[in-house]
Amino acid sequence: MKKYQSFFKIRVFAGLQYRTAAAAGIATQFAWGLMNILLFAAFYRADPAAFPMEFSQLSSYIWLQQAFLTLFMLWGFENEVFSAITGGQIAYELARPLDLYAMWFVKHAASRVSKVVLRCVPLLVVAALLPAPYGLASPAGGFAALLFVPTMLFSFLLGTAFCMLIYVATFYTMSPMGVRIMAVSVTELLTGQIVPLPFLPDWLQRGLELTPFASMQNLPLRIYSGHIAGGQAIEGLLWQLFWLAALVLLGRLWMRHALRRVVVQGG
Repeated sequence: MKKYQSFFKIRVFAGLQYRTAAAAGIATQFAWGLMNILLFAAFYRADPAAFPMEFSQLSSYIWLQQAFLTLFMLWGFENEVFSAITGGQIAYELARPLDLYAMWFVKHAASRVSKVVLRCVPLLVVAALLPAPYGLASPAGGFAALLFVPTMLFSFLLGTAFCMLIYVATFYTMSPMGVRIMAVSVTELLTGQIVPLPFLPDWLQRGLELTPFASMQNLPLRIYSGHIAGGQAIEGLLWQLFWLAALVLLGRLWMRHALRRVVVQGG
């Protein structure tokens, strides 16, 4: 366990060095969040009752989404892992007395954490200072605040476990680009990255509730704003635990199968 903790610390500290990139990211994410809120505001003015979320809930959703973007994003991958698979360095990785799945999982998670640490606080502070209903509101209640933290953690781990499947899929291809593009295109919609899931048709929402995508960023952000509460929030947390176990198990089994047939490209 200590060796994986060391990998995590090293990768986090390495990521914290990129302060200029973080500053640029903060400015970009603030501008993008504000633009989205103003865009939705134009539609809400026409008929607020026609929308499934209160405008203040939507604003909180968008600001939290932007503040924790690097924690939730399913398009942020470690090029080092792809290079190891396609370039032949995987041979050196397999020679180490380490669990390859655990090592990559820790490295990927640490990279996300380092990015969000640099960006989230300034965004949250500025968003909280904006006037209602355009700013970040406080949690909907004590229950919402209590559940927000564990659901955030499990969303983060779910996203990492999903990205591990993309890494493993690269063992079966000559290039990771096709798999990455398809995964990003689908998951940005299904996780609520483009629009919150309540804005999608009812039949699609019901289907998504049975998938791991609804258990990712969608759940904690809606719990925070009070759009999901009570027994529904507890049920969502249980779904997160189920899908986390399922994706990790699937990733491990698939990697084990891939390593039995691995071909070192360029080695």
